[in-house]
Amino acid sequence: MGFRGVDYFGVDSLFSEEELMVRQTARRFADERILPVIRECFRDGRFPAELVPEMGELGFFGANLEGYGCAGMSNTEYGLIMQELERVDSGIRSFVSVQGALVMYPIFTYGSDAQKDRWLPALQSGKAIGCFGLTEPDFGSNPAGMRTTARREGDGWILNGEKTWITNGSAADVSVVWARAEEGLVGFLVERGTPGFTTSDIHGKWSMRASVTSSLAMADCRVKESDRLPAAKGLRAPLSCLSQARYGIGWGVLGAAMDCYETARSYSVTRKQFDGKPIAAHQLVQEKLAWMITEITKGQLLAVQAGRLKDGKKLEPAQISMLKRNNVAMALECARISRDLLGANGITDEYSIMRHLCNLESVKTYEGTDHIHALVIGEAVTGVAAYK
Repeated sequence: MGFRGVDYFGVDSLFSEEELMVRQTARRFADERILPVIRECFRDGRFPAELVPEMGELGFFGANLEGYGCAGMSNTEYGLIMQELERVDSGIRSFVSVQGALVMYPIFTYGSDAQKDRWLPALQSGKAIGCFGLTEPDFGSNPAGMRTTARREGDGWILNGEKTWITNGSAADVSVVWARAEEGLVGFLVERGTPGFTTSDIHGKWSMRASVTSSLAMADCRVKESDRLPAAKGLRAPLSCLSQARYGIGWGVLGAAMDCYETARSYSVTRKQFDGKPIAAHQLVQEKLAWMITEITKGQLLAVQAGRLKDGKKLEPAQISMLKRNNVAMALECARISRDLLGANGITDEYSIMRHLCNLESVKTYEGTDHIHALVIGEAVTGVAAYK
């Protein structure tokens, strides 16, 4: 039997028929295609690349973009897709988030017509894979300090530098790479096989094991002027891409929280201890379940309102920071509580909880740490920046 959903407060009544149909399509795909393979993928440290064409056919990549084969869904529909994918595994949602929000979005928003025509249909279908190169070994939370450089030479550019913690890096056919030039921050599309451009995978991860994580290196890497994103000027451009990804994360982690909650709830009503009673009959267990369903409900309402604001072009970056920060912290705590309720069984991969717990530790850090988002919110409510 597939996932039945988690809805304590009638949140489903806030969705249109079309939105519920999109969610059901993503839910069915997650249950039938991802769930049967994800445990082995996590064990083996393998991304299930065989699922990419199917996700392309279903319109998951760049789902909330218009044209170029994209599905043209609402931002709420896109969020519901992220929720269902991350309900199974954060690594799968990360792949889809990066492909759409961090690769297709900057090409769609800042690229030339030729770049859009070439890359967007291929990325939408999954025939091409992309990655987003912003984070560096010495600069994560402070992208303004990046050391990767872009220098004009003749009719092209020479790139030098390194990026790390890049989802899809070694699998990517095209990398969106950000670099510092004389005129400020600029973005480039660097194709696989470009001389001077190399990738290497990061191994030994206890988190995001079903996701490709890489480093990118550029040593006198020559790219053409036509590879530059012409409308991307300054730090605002990559930050706008991060806002798209953070929005998807705020929805996605709801799925992980729901899965942890439902696993703990169903376990607690069947697991018997002390005079043959289910552990759900004990007050301490019910308190934990009550906390989880309450916080999930609050997170759902936050995500729905964010989706409505975004569809109305009214969602602010600081509001996205609240969505991401609150929902990730909530999901992580749900995973920890669920592990506790399952006792020793909670640490085995027979259950999904430890996989969610390990994955969410990464989600808490990437696309802006919990602390950075707290400062974004703090600046929004005080008018005073406290980043330094």
